[in-house]
Amino acid sequence: MKVIAVTEVGKVETLIVDKPKPGPKKILINIKACALCTFDQRMYSGVVKIPFPFVGGHEVVAEIAELGEGLDPARYPIGQKVAVRLLNSCGECYYCRHNAPNLCERTNERDSIVSAIPGTGGLNEYLIVEPKILWKLPNDLPNEIGVFSEPLACVANSFNHGLPQMGDDVVVIGGGIMGMLHIMLAKKMGCRVILSEPNKERRELGLELGADIVIDPSKVDPVEEIKKITNGIGAEVIFNTTAVSSVAKQAVDMVAKLGRVVMYSSQHPDIPFDISANWLHNSESIVTGAVSPSILSFEQAVKLLSKRIIYPDKLISNVYSADQANEAYQEALKPDTFRIVIKF
Repeated sequence: MKVIAVTEVGKVETLIVDKPKPGPKKILINIKACALCTFDQRMYSGVVKIPFPFVGGHEVVAEIAELGEGLDPARYPIGQKVAVRLLNSCGECYYCRHNAPNLCERTNERDSIVSAIPGTGGLNEYLIVEPKILWKLPNDLPNEIGVFSEPLACVANSFNHGLPQMGDDVVVIGGGIMGMLHIMLAKKMGCRVILSEPNKERRELGLELGADIVIDPSKVDPVEEIKKITNGIGAEVIFNTTAVSSVAKQAVDMVAKLGRVVMYSSQHPDIPFDISANWLHNSESIVTGAVSPSILSFEQAVKLLSKRIIYPDKLISNVYSADQANEAYQEALKPDTFRIVIKF
């Protein structure tokens, strides 16, 4: 079978390894498509230091190819399209047992998959997995849409922390792919959505995907603009989807009393900023984070895609074959792309 591996910084090779055989209670899946997320880009470019070779990818859609002994074929039919939660959750640690499997102490272990070459595993042509990490998708859902199960699950987890209500003002800072998914979901929830984004094309796309108001933070003070729009109150929910710490400070400054700020993105570089403890005391606002998909949010994302409630086709920048993987990684690094998808 084919395996797409990063073998050194800036170099991808398609390797041939033995196709695995599923053991008892395991499933062999045939990965049909995998999107390249920010982690894959940082690993490929050397920003994230890891041992090579490394098989990346965790935003995948696959089909069930073979069942190990002890599994019911009526429950796991061959050819069934599935989304795969490739984030490890042990089920035994403190966080798993406190309903936060996305914070599992063994997240970076790969207990739920078997892969010939180390990595997150999404760019294996075939992969052995445990049934618990599979979610059925409609077989007629395009593979390029199915790969959004994982990123949309991350966004759903963000919403489960931000808790926007109908009629709320929701500010999304940053018009990248995750910002756009936040916009789409906030609009479906009946919120007034405000996008802060300096890029004109992304502001225009934000409007197309559901934003009611867009702000160019290079032309106006976004904090003051939010105050004007909300009659001095501030927005009920702020989602910061950027990796810029100075923008994270803006997110806190534009939230209303009793509001919620969700730091969705990791920070690179991570530059701390000050928050007034007295302001926090007096405002009763909540500043929190959201990392990775929980099991609940993965379930929610699969439903949203399966029922076509969220249909993120405009966020697919390009699709490449496995033999074009190096070109796919290179294009994924370009700042004007959203998701690049590799199909087997």
